[in-house]
Amino acid sequence: MSALAQNYKRKNLSFSSGKGSFLTSSNGKKYLDFVQGIAVNSLGHSNKNLIKAINKQSKKLWHVSNAFKIPEGEKLAKKLVKKTFADSVIFQNSGAEATEAAIKIARRYFFSIGKPHKTRIICIKNSFHGRTLAAIHASGSKKMTQGFGPKIPGFDHFKFGDHKKLKRLINKNTAAIMIETIMGEGGIKVIPVWCIKAISDLCNKKGILLILDEVQCGIGRSGKFFAFEYAKVKPDIVPIAKGIGGGFPLGAVLMRKKVAKAMVPGTHGSTFGGNPLAMAVGNAVLDKINKNLLTNVNKMSKYFIGNLNKLQKKYPKLIKEVRGVGLLIGLQLFTDQTIFIKKLMENRLLTIRAAENVIRILPPLNVKKSEIDFALKAINKVCMELE
Repeated sequence: MSALAQNYKRKNLSFSSGKGSFLTSSNGKKYLDFVQGIAVNSLGHSNKNLIKAINKQSKKLWHVSNAFKIPEGEKLAKKLVKKTFADSVIFQNSGAEATEAAIKIARRYFFSIGKPHKTRIICIKNSFHGRTLAAIHASGSKKMTQGFGPKIPGFDHFKFGDHKKLKRLINKNTAAIMIETIMGEGGIKVIPVWCIKAISDLCNKKGILLILDEVQCGIGRSGKFFAFEYAKVKPDIVPIAKGIGGGFPLGAVLMRKKVAKAMVPGTHGSTFGGNPLAMAVGNAVLDKINKNLLTNVNKMSKYFIGNLNKLQKKYPKLIKEVRGVGLLIGLQLFTDQTIFIKKLMENRLLTIRAAENVIRILPPLNVKKSEIDFALKAINKVCMELE
């Protein structure tokens, strides 16, 4: 019996090694990994550039306190600022920590300008912002918050697409609207461009902050560096994680200058956030999230989603909808996806579930056409079996 707590329902499958898009199991079987740590391994397994970066840094310095300057972090922060809307960055270890920090930053901003009553944050009901106490209550999910009372105050919720409710929720105590640009755990639900623009305009009109959670959809996964770039808006705060570390624990909060000013010494901290080892890996990842890689994301996405739509038409009683942007793809079924995912695994393709009977498909950003063809063949075979 495992000594690990049973808070995960783990499959009876483990791996001994990985290379690129593939994993090799402990018993020597090879699997096409289209989970990639849930959109984490942006450059696949055992990427030579990341191995080189981590080996080099590990021989110099792993960790120092944030009481001192960390040159590797300064370097990565400058790259992120140059590449994005942001003026400042705070490094964290994970997506949950990044969204937690984003909540703190929004509230602290209004406190710093003499409006301490503005603390409430509006979110989409049944979204996903992490597993901390504040993040699960921000998500507005009964399932996630059950057993973790009392309720953390300060969050209001509207249903996906209910803009009338969103507008009614805004009051004198509202500090921000926080949404995932693409809802990952929620079923690969893409917030339309017009909607992102409308929410941005609403925030500007009401004098509140716009927080766009790009923990899962950011860092090139959508085909742009950030998914909100399709809408051509400028958010105030953006939490990121997953893909920026390429498999190494790394998160961050990107901020505009006006809100960053509120984060004076003592307002937030992290023991491990921004340590030299993580920063070295982050720099190596960011160097590869370039025009050529994004071109591959968009090319492979067009091919993959186009062929998945053909399968949807071929099996209309089984596949309800193909969702997603870039290489953040969802295959929504009419029934529970558990059996489908199991059969895909039997055919050496690894995928993962999301809400609304969605199978989440998350290849590395440098995926090859031949690998997508392997996945399409496996999906078609399972469809034939289950139709």
